[in-house]
Amino acid sequence: MLSFDSTDFDSTAAYLDELAAYVAVPSVSRDASAETMRTAAEWLAAQLSFAGGRVVATEGHPIVRGEWLGAPGAPTILVYGHYDVQPTGDPAEWRTPPFELRVDGDVIRGRGVTDDKGPVFIVLKVAQAFIEQEGALPLNVKFLFEGEEEIGSPHLPAYLREHADELAADLVISADGAMWRPSEPSLSIASKGLVTLTVEVGGAATDLHSGRYGGTVANPVHALSEILAGLHTADGRVAVDGFYDGIPELSDERRAAIAAVPFDDDRYRDDLGLDALFGEAGYSTLERLWERPTLEINGVLTGGKYTVIPHVATAHISCRLVPGQRPERVLQAITDHVLAQKIPGVRVAVRPDEGGVPAYTIPADHPAIRAATEALAHVYPGQDVLLAVIAGTLPATALFEEVLGAKTLFFSFSTADENLHAPNEFMRISRLREGMRAWERLWRLLADGPHRLAPVHRDGTR
Repeated sequence: MLSFDSTDFDSTAAYLDELAAYVAVPSVSRDASAETMRTAAEWLAAQLSFAGGRVVATEGHPIVRGEWLGAPGAPTILVYGHYDVQPTGDPAEWRTPPFELRVDGDVIRGRGVTDDKGPVFIVLKVAQAFIEQEGALPLNVKFLFEGEEEIGSPHLPAYLREHADELAADLVISADGAMWRPSEPSLSIASKGLVTLTVEVGGAATDLHSGRYGGTVANPVHALSEILAGLHTADGRVAVDGFYDGIPELSDERRAAIAAVPFDDDRYRDDLGLDALFGEAGYSTLERLWERPTLEINGVLTGGKYTVIPHVATAHISCRLVPGQRPERVLQAITDHVLAQKIPGVRVAVRPDEGGVPAYTIPADHPAIRAATEALAHVYPGQDVLLAVIAGTLPATALFEEVLGAKTLFFSFSTADENLHAPNEFMRISRLREGMRAWERLWRLLADGPHRLAPVHRDGTR
């Protein structure tokens, strides 16, 4: 067993000091400079010196690669994560400066600390401890850390296809993808897919004085509101013909399994500061969260607090998909639905975004799930390991399966309540060493014993 107290880092404070340097790099992929993004990538590459860590250019932000292949005959895994982070939002909403790692009781705060810099840091420390204490890793490990996950990984597909032979592995393990909640250890056996689009309604050639022209022309804001209101029925069901095509019926067995998961609707509601929950009728809150697709209006841009009739109104929409749905068909169904609403006096356009992602699943009896379950049970004795679903989307999973023929195991020590993408992002300090112990155990289990990985051939067979 590795010791995470007898390496060069002999205290939690030392781990936090090192992680603080990583968090301090404001690697916001949406708008950071190329120099800033490269600084974050170089920090990671330096941590992978034992594996030939290097920064590799792409058409966008660079990728960090490394590999340690000193275990002949052992399985090979590909560890995936990302070094980019979300924008901070309004700095006034943060308790502490976003890019200064701060200890706040039993948690640490800072942008990216739980998505995904802290979870990646855990893997790095485990790999370094193996090399320092045992001189080798128990299996062959390749590392791939990207800088564009938070903007949809636009350049990862081309890079992965170009370097598929170099990145071939028996399993991908993602340090990204949070546990369900802090009350019990969990593994995710699925994640939802994603499509996004924009609906634009145009009217006159320019904004108009609401007194001089009001009542004589169509108002794009009114028209857009009508369109958006027509996307759902009053009971929360998506009112788009074809939206639910391909989704299998939720089985009695699955419903029973979900019902057996301890879940308090009242607490969930109260934690969100609401007086009522709402969603598709006929399903429980947890069934809607894990098993049902969604269509959400993410933002509306138009006009302002001044007396004009705006000449254009725009809405941004996202849909989270479940197994059985095809991204291109969902986009087409929504487009057809919107354009079928003939509203006089305005022009309506639907612009689907590129990069739709299908839902992802890994069988509950996959060797990686069995090994990960045992690893978590070792670190959290006496607690049941919950098999959950990530309601969000990790675009790389479908890509890894398509290009490498390998399933992805989510093994993150982030938890879903840690303000991912929001102000005051945090991570529980205890998760650092818990994660290190679990990753160590997982690697040993995958390398040997009843959960040892079988090699995957390029055609996907074993």
